[in-house]
Amino acid sequence: MIDASLASFERDVLEASREVPVVVDFWAPWCGPCRALGPMLEKLERESGGRWRLVKVNSDENPELSAQFGVRSIPFVVAFADGKPVSQFLGAQPEGAIRAFLEKLVPDPSELELRHARAALAAGQPAIAEEHLRNAIALDPSNDAARLDSVTLFLDRGDLARAREQFALLSPKAEQASAWSTVSARLEAAERAATLPATGELERRIAADPGDLDARRDLAEARIASRDFAAALEQLLEIVRRDRAYGDDLGRRKMLAVFEMAAGDPDLVSDYRRRLSATLY
Repeated sequence: MIDASLASFERDVLEASREVPVVVDFWAPWCGPCRALGPMLEKLERESGGRWRLVKVNSDENPELSAQFGVRSIPFVVAFADGKPVSQFLGAQPEGAIRAFLEKLVPDPSELELRHARAALAAGQPAIAEEHLRNAIALDPSNDAARLDSVTLFLDRGDLARAREQFALLSPKAEQASAWSTVSARLEAAERAATLPATGELERRIAADPGDLDARRDLAEARIASRDFAAALEQLLEIVRRDRAYGDDLGRRKMLAVFEMAAGDPDLVSDYRRRLSATLY
């Protein structure tokens, strides 16, 4: 437990909440219910083993913070995650109610490992990310988000066998995940690319017969597998132009999946979204 002020609030609460949730207790020395709630929160923080942090703000000494968060009565508790307030409660509460509040706020250990893995990936540390993903799956084998991230990591590394292994262990609910379509499309492209003719041969086939949509599809898959998204989108767009019905609208569907994969290049995505729209309408 630490005491925060206006000067330290950004560091102690907003920045800290990007690592673990932070619970802020607005209190004052004259407040009777505060004297009951404060020790209970401190006890629960000690029991949590670092899964969340408690920060206390004396509302009398920090009127600016009280005004900023609309504190009109105390004790007033606000929970922060990822730099923003996410939940709150007013007044002293029984221990059971506070535990329920914290259970909704604090991710389980598997989710914490997943957060650490994504932070490591963002920092360009794939080996560390792999270790955290392995821990996340060991703690909760049904953590589909961790498995999907593992598939992506192995595809990035070119380890198709391990990517396929993790993908096969996904639960039936995995198809509801936001990353499902992107990861499944990329795995499919990698598997197909492993059995395709050389890209030079595919390019020669297309040059000889621009209407060879099978060759265009295969070349697009090879480009997706190598993460050359611009080249993949060009082939897929040409498929849409020549035959919208080909492969049950394969060209358009694959383009949508590639847009997700290429999200880090918004200019590319915007350009091809515009071109696809012009082709369709």
